[in-house]
Amino acid sequence: MGGTIRIEMSLAGALLSGDVRALARAISLAEDRDPQASQLVAEVQPHTGNAYLVGLTGAPGTGKSTLADALVKVIRDRQQTVGVIAVDPSSPFTGGAVLGDRIRMSRHTLDKGVFIRSMGARGHLGGLAAATREAIHLLDAYGRDVILVETVGVGQSELEISTICDTVVLVLMPESGDAVQSIKAGILEIADVFVINKTDLGGAEKTRRLIQDAMGLGPKQAWRAPIVLASAAKEEGIAQVWDAVRAHQAYLTESGTLATRRQQRLKQEVMALVADRAREDARRVLDGDTAVGRRVRENQNGKLNPYALAEEVLDQRASQGGS
Repeated sequence: MGGTIRIEMSLAGALLSGDVRALARAISLAEDRDPQASQLVAEVQPHTGNAYLVGLTGAPGTGKSTLADALVKVIRDRQQTVGVIAVDPSSPFTGGAVLGDRIRMSRHTLDKGVFIRSMGARGHLGGLAAATREAIHLLDAYGRDVILVETVGVGQSELEISTICDTVVLVLMPESGDAVQSIKAGILEIADVFVINKTDLGGAEKTRRLIQDAMGLGPKQAWRAPIVLASAAKEEGIAQVWDAVRAHQAYLTESGTLATRRQQRLKQEVMALVADRAREDARRVLDGDTAVGRRVRENQNGKLNPYALAEEVLDQRASQGGS
């Protein structure tokens, strides 16, 4: 164990000194769910809290990756460094992901002020990789000014991104079902900035009115999310998108809401870590040579009470000291 800690402390030092290979190695450890990753994150934690986190979410096909690429250019033009975490869908069979974002963003490859990493969701229920938070901490400690997190845009990822990022950008397409679906799903409530992308397709103003009407029906908020029209492929309206993000950042800072959001984010992260550990403990009990595990495996009719079994698992975990 001592050797492992020394190795990771050395890796932490390299990361903090700006070694990009150390950063890539650290994120790989997090993605592989290597126990050393948590040690590493703990080591660099005092150096975090400076990056501004922006989430890009929305239905597949709305152009989130193209928008992210265009935003990176704007951010770099304004002399800020940026890290991009693109969470891709994973194969439920192989765990592989379609890691195309680095190809789409290839024009930034030689820019040392840009770091791009695609991560597979790997079946995580919210659509975000379980290692996403750790990767964010590592990029933050590495010294990125801005971190963009792009989700796969399926399942509950739109809602989960709101617990990870400071500003959530919801990307929609004009006159498409995703705008109406977003309203039905209540996703409008988590958006801090709306972007109607692919405006060259037409119907953008109609979609804008649809969103405005939906917002008018909801409770009045201190921050009224702006609606920005853009064409990421043509790089039109991208500066306005980033201006809207910066305006939201200023609002959060001046109102004191940013500190509150980050406190809630820490709470959510702790809860997620506790839930992950409890899930793994329960799996070990059920798969192991335990009384409850044997009963589950021997059960043929499905009539066992899952609530009673859950209590047994919790009791066994408590008797073992939660380890």
